[in-house]
Amino acid sequence: MTNASPPAGFRASEPRAAVLGERELRDALAVAARACDAARAEILPRYRRTAVETKQDGSPVTVADREAERAIRRVIGEAFPDDAILGEEFGASGRAARRRWIVDPIDGTIAFTRGIPLFTTIIALLVDDEPVVGMIDLPAVGDRIGGFLGGGVHRGSERLSVSTVSRLEDALVCHGDLFCFDQAGLRGLHERMAKRIGKLRGYTDAFGHLLVLSGAADAMVDCDLNPWDAAATRVLAREAGGRCWVREREDGRKLDLIFGNPAIVDEIGQLF
Repeated sequence: MTNASPPAGFRASEPRAAVLGERELRDALAVAARACDAARAEILPRYRRTAVETKQDGSPVTVADREAERAIRRVIGEAFPDDAILGEEFGASGRAARRRWIVDPIDGTIAFTRGIPLFTTIIALLVDDEPVVGMIDLPAVGDRIGGFLGGGVHRGSERLSVSTVSRLEDALVCHGDLFCFDQAGLRGLHERMAKRIGKLRGYTDAFGHLLVLSGAADAMVDCDLNPWDAAATRVLAREAGGRCWVREREDGRKLDLIFGNPAIVDEIGQLF
């Protein structure tokens, strides 16, 4: 296995010294699970039977997105009233705080609106802007993974880890939409990946993240992300034994991620 340095502009997303005790982290993870349950209660009755609107940035949104975020905020607010919250639909709320939750009620709204069951809910807790708890929920599939700093990643009682595939030619690598590679100035990377990787697949959004974090896929390159798209994965990738490289762009408003099995991440890094 190689131990390559991140490509220019990227940095390794590494854990800092623990700022919360294990009991606090477990409590936060339990609240994230309750918040995902509350979001499911708003999302699933509207699945395949809700109208679609278009936001100012051109992205789709539905009543399910908004109501799910309200439900998540309610659960978190009742449990941790002093914590700040940043959500995709309603922005930042609460006073500035060391502890800040980042929420995407429906990641993959396009999939949701087209009746594709691969949309997710993403919840993360950051302390001093570093992710320490993360959860990815697949409401329509009934799948969920979560973890916290120092506690590993679990699906129920099963501890998860990234894959052990050792060669890029044998790897199954996920990626986001091509226009996102263009936004990140990384179309050339995608073209080089397509030449080297036979199983390069567009398992996009946090569904692709979950595949990598559970070892079903080997790595992922996901570009032009918002903070709520990336926060959970940044802690879960490390806790699953993986490598995570992050590049912050546009004053921190957009991020690019390369993460997964360390051997495969390192080989992707050599394609830059």
